[in-house]
Amino acid sequence: MAASRLRARYWRIMFFFTGAAADFIFWELFLPRVGLRSLTRRTRSSRLKHIAADFRALAIRMGGLMIKVGQFLSSRLDVLPPEITQELAGLQDEVPPEKFEDIRRIVETELNAPLSVKFDSFDEQPLAAASLGQVHRARLCAAPDEARPFCDVVIKAQRPDIDQLIEVDLTALRQIGRWLERYPPIHRRADVRALIEEFADTVHEEVDYLAEGRNAEIFSGYFKDDPFVHVPRVVWSHTTRRVLALEDVYAIKITDYAAITAAGIDRAEVARVLLDAYLKQIFEHGFFHADPHPGNLFVTPRLGPAGRETPGWRLTFVDFGMVGRVPENLRAGLREIAVGLGTRDAARMVRSFQTLDMLLPDADLKELERMGAQIFDLFWGKSMTDLRQIRHEDMLRFADRFRDVMYNMPFQLPHNLLLLGRMVAILSGMCTGLDPDFNLWNQLAPYAGKLMEEEGGSNWRVVLDTLGEIVKTLAALPSQAGRVLDTVERGELSVRSPQLARRISRLEHAINRLTGGLVFAALLLGGVLLVDTGRIPLGGALLVASLATLLWILFSGRNRPAD
Repeated sequence: MAASRLRARYWRIMFFFTGAAADFIFWELFLPRVGLRSLTRRTRSSRLKHIAADFRALAIRMGGLMIKVGQFLSSRLDVLPPEITQELAGLQDEVPPEKFEDIRRIVETELNAPLSVKFDSFDEQPLAAASLGQVHRARLCAAPDEARPFCDVVIKAQRPDIDQLIEVDLTALRQIGRWLERYPPIHRRADVRALIEEFADTVHEEVDYLAEGRNAEIFSGYFKDDPFVHVPRVVWSHTTRRVLALEDVYAIKITDYAAITAAGIDRAEVARVLLDAYLKQIFEHGFFHADPHPGNLFVTPRLGPAGRETPGWRLTFVDFGMVGRVPENLRAGLREIAVGLGTRDAARMVRSFQTLDMLLPDADLKELERMGAQIFDLFWGKSMTDLRQIRHEDMLRFADRFRDVMYNMPFQLPHNLLLLGRMVAILSGMCTGLDPDFNLWNQLAPYAGKLMEEEGGSNWRVVLDTLGEIVKTLAALPSQAGRVLDTVERGELSVRSPQLARRISRLEHAINRLTGGLVFAALLLGGVLLVDTGRIPLGGALLVASLATLLWILFSGRNRPAD
C-alpha cells in the first residue's frame, strides 16, 4: 500500500479522536464549571450517540483495526454508557467483504499453487467477512481418509495489506493513549499505555493463523471427552500464517433462536451448556475462547437418534485467533469470586478483589463488604426477569446508601482481566437471549460447591479457616486494646474516614473555586471599565489576569484526588 495512503489513514484517525477529545473538554469540563451543568446533562445522551455513530461510520469505511476497536468498545457494558455500546453493536456483522480476486491472490501466493490445483471447488461468495480476514467455503481435491474424514472445508484468508494497516492504526492509538494518560481520572484508574500494548499483542496473535490452528487443537484436546462441545479440525496441509483451512462445521448461529427451537433443541439447555463450558475453560483449563460473539458459536444438530451418551446437538466453537490464558494466581482469585458468589460471602468477595489487585490503596474494605451484602440481598437468586421487576425506589435507596463508594469507584482492572471481562460481558447477553429466565446463581452455586470441595475435600476446610480467623482476632484483642488506651492517654488518637476526607476535600475545593470566581469577576469588571474609559494598558492587564484566574478555576482540581 502506498505510503501516502497510510499517512492519510493515520491523520484521519487522529483527527477523529482529536475532535472527540475537544468535544469532551468543552461539554464535560468547561461548561459545567461556568454554570451550565444542566445543559451538559440534557444533551449528553444525544452527543454520545452522535460520537458513537461517527466512529461506527469511520470504522466501517476504514476497516482494519478500527473495526476491532469498535467491537471491543461495544462489549464494554461495564464502563461505557448504553448510548455508545448500542450504537457500536452492529459492527459485529457490518464488515464489507474484500473482492474475491484479492482473496484469490493471497490464497494462491500462500499455498504456492492455483486454486484449481488445491481445491475441487472454491466458493467466490464469502461465508463471513471479519475485520482482519474473510472466510470462504471450499472442497478439497484429495479424498477423505482416516486422518481426515471430511472434504468440505472453510478457508480463512487475511485481508490485503492488513499488517500495514494494523501498524498504522496502532501508531495512532498509542499517540491517543499518551494523551489520555495526561487526564488524571484516567491516569489514576488505568495504565493506558500498557492496555494498548496488551491489545496490540492480542491483535498480532490473531493475524497469525498458525497460532490460531494450534489454539484450536489445544481447545479441542480439553473437550475431547465432552459430547456437548465440538471444535473444527485443522487441515495443516492447506494452512500458513495468512491462510487457515478448517473442517466445515457451520450450522445454526447461536443467536438464531427460531432455528434452534425449530430443530427441537431446548434453548435453556444450550444456555446452561454454554456457561458450563466457559466455567470449565476459566477455572479448570486456564485457557479460554475469548471472542464468543454470535458469528463464532453454533448449535449443531446431530444426525440420527440421540442416545443417553450422545446428545441430540452440540455446541460448536470457531475462530480461535483471540484466546485468553489464566495464570494460577489469577485463577485463584477467580475461584474466590465464584465461591463468594455461590455462597453469598461478601467478605470473601472483597478478599478476592484484593487477591486480583483490583482495589485501590484507599478503598474502604468494610464499606465494600456492607455494599456486597446488600447487593446479595437485593439481587441474589433472581433471574433476569426477576431483576427487571425490582422497584425503582429500591434501586434509588441502594444508590443513595452507597453513593460515596460508587462515586469514588475504588477499583482498577488488571491487564490480564481485559479479555476475560470482555468475554463475560458478551456471554451474559448470549445466555439471557437464549433463556430470558436464565439464572446465573442456580448454575454457579453447584460449581462453587465443587470448587470448595476441591480446595479441601469438604466444606470443613472453609469452616476451619473461618474459625481460625475468629481465634486470631480474639487473641489479638487484649494487645490491640492496650495500644488504643495508650494512644488515648497520650492524646494522639485520630480517626481515619475515607468518606469524611473526601467530603472535606470537596468542601475545600468548592470554597477555593468560589473565591477564585469572585476574583475573576472583579478583575473582569475592572478591566472592562478601564478599557471603556480609555485606560487600555491597565485594563488589558486586568483582563489578562482575569483570564489567568478563569483558567486556574477550570483546571485547579485536575490533580485533586477523585471524589
